[in-house]
Amino acid sequence: MDRALRIAAGSIAIGCAVLALKAAAWWITGSVAFYSDALESIVNVASSLLALGALRFAAIPADANHPYGHSKVEFFAAVIVGVLIVIAALSIFREAWQVWRDPHPLALPLPGLALNVTATLLNGAWSIVLIRVGRRHRSPALIADGRHIRTDVVTSIGIALGVGLVVVTGYQPLDPMLAAAAGVYVLWSGMTTIAGSVGGLMDAAPEPAVVNRIRAVVADSASGAIEAHDLRTRHAGRLTFLEFHLVVPGQMSVAEAHDICDRIEAALRDEMPHLVVTIHVEPEEKAKQHGVPVL
Repeated sequence: MDRALRIAAGSIAIGCAVLALKAAAWWITGSVAFYSDALESIVNVASSLLALGALRFAAIPADANHPYGHSKVEFFAAVIVGVLIVIAALSIFREAWQVWRDPHPLALPLPGLALNVTATLLNGAWSIVLIRVGRRHRSPALIADGRHIRTDVVTSIGIALGVGLVVVTGYQPLDPMLAAAAGVYVLWSGMTTIAGSVGGLMDAAPEPAVVNRIRAVVADSASGAIEAHDLRTRHAGRLTFLEFHLVVPGQMSVAEAHDICDRIEAALRDEMPHLVVTIHVEPEEKAKQHGVPVL
């Protein structure tokens, strides 16, 4: 988690540097497309601040008011980031429409392009770092921040192409046309981020492959039991919560049943370090014959 916090703090510094480069590109060229790109970078800085705040709050240990911890706050932050991405897309559409209606020649386009390309390369490299670290630490906030920056890279490429083609061809409408196309991709990315984060807030189950692996580990490690049924899973930030009923022979002692539960939990945590397991032990007459048979 310390590394995740450092990466989130680094995003703020990177975002400010990129914003400064893009603002300079707009300032020296007077390009409304570059101005739109700089506006989206403001959203990047805001989303990085949200990610850092969410990670700090998620790291607070469980307490009486939040016995399951605070990890789900990252999904709230990811939803807000998604909304900010959508707002940035709408801003791009607005700026593209204004340029379409009132095209004007650009001043110093080549230095502006150089600044914009530098900012884009910096953003692209950092988005890869954010997404990789976010996946490693299972942080929705870092992943959402990385995806947002990745959309900014796409936007910047579209805008740079537009400005470059305007310089080469002298055809001013190319600038807003490519900016609008990039805006469509940004809008799609924002909606995808929101949809994925809402799933976490609604306690959506992990991917089928994860659930199948959990069932396989339970079946392999529960020798002595009869079956496991009513498996339920949900994500909450970095944590995955799992609960199920374990059916054991009626004559089995509490100590023996507890040993089986400990063995299952150890095997599951070896597979998924951020798993929180709750097992309810039942006698054999509670078997449902449709759960996970023990191998």
